Amino acid sequence: MTTSADVAANDVNQRLLDQYTEIARLAGGLAHEIKNPLSTIRLNMELLAEDFSDSDNPRDRRVLAKIHIVQRECERLQQLLDDFLNFAKLRPLDLEPSSLNQQVKRALHFFAPKAREAGIEVVDYLASDLPSVMLDGEAFHGALLNLLINAEQAMPEGGQLVVRTSAARDGVALDLIDTGCGIDERTCGQIFDAFFSTKRGGSGLGLPTARKIIEAHGGTISVQSEVGRGTQFTIWLPGLRRLAANGRPR
Repeated sequence: MTTSADVAANDVNQRLLDQYTEIARLAGGLAHEIKNPLSTIRLNMELLAEDFSDSDNPRDRRVLAKIHIVQRECERLQQLLDDFLNFAKLRPLDLEPSSLNQQVKRALHFFAPKAREAGIEVVDYLASDLPSVMLDGEAFHGALLNLLINAEQAMPEGGQLVVRTSAARDGVALDLIDTGCGIDERTCGQIFDAFFSTKRGGSGLGLPTARKIIEAHGGTISVQSEVGRGTQFTIWLPGLRRLAANGRPR
């Protein structure tokens, strides 16, 4: 039975959702407006670089060096805008019954060349007979790749990444455990905040985007870490029975 408190809570949630949708729409529009002149700047920097690239004149070489600085900053801004648009955009999830293990295998296959290049050993323990979950394959793939890339960046000298699935609390759990540098308790509390980053040049949107996608699936993500020992991210997703009882995520 729906109570007046439930109705009031739903009204508040709907107003917040409407406000967030409008803010996301405006922010996305602003980002697109920035991308257009940025593309023009990048193109003209490329043309300028070509004009000066064959010159041995010391003055021209200094000009070329400054052009390269502008190009690098344009590339960084382009990446920031792309990350922001991925974070801000809202699209309905295309959910279908899926195997978490298959999604993990797909992401690890995609990540394997990068892991080898970085000297990272990936060890997977994928539990058999996991319950199916409702997933938007492409959205979840993007979230998982963000977490894998985050683990790779935490191990600049190489290391080990353990990827483990298990049944848990009417659903499934996915653990990603790295042997990287680890983070302190204060950083753990901020790691999912938009634009917060401990990496030089990082957008600070990869992990917030991953959390947003996972929560849109009705799931949760948490982090445990210790400086000098590594970090563990844990994703929980509801199984089909849990969704049938509570309603599908929207």
